[in-house]
Amino acid sequence: DLQWVDGAKEALKLAHDSGYELIVVTNQSGVARGYYKETDVQILHDYMGNELFKAGAPILHFYYCPHHKDGNCRKPKPGMILQAIKDFDVDVEHSFLIGDSQRDVDAAEAAGVKGYLFTESNLLHFMKKILKH
Repeated sequence: DLQWVDGAKEALKLAHDSGYELIVVTNQSGVARGYYKETDVQILHDYMGNELFKAGAPILHFYYCPHHKDGNCRKPKPGMILQAIKDFDVDVEHSFLIGDSQRDVDAAEAAGVKGYLFTESNLLHFMKKILKH
């Protein structure tokens, strides 16, 4: 039932073609609440990763927080982002995060990464504006 945001695959390809590595950080509290299992999250991430690879936008790594409220990794806490920075020696000054909630932006900024709140309808148009700066 996955539905891609309009322009998502193209936006990620553009970022990758512009020299950015792509890392996903996502809250998955449905695991803690019993809605689905971690294996289901992995199946989704594998599917997304394969689709994005075919689109020319390979995902370097998927990080997810399976906790509900108390997880140290759960956004707006920066745990997953800090782990990605450590694991992949991310150049924080030249990196950014796009999220669809304020907690995403707050987590990015707490990790020293520029955060952008996506509230538009087309991610490619949004990405072009970010990369222009």
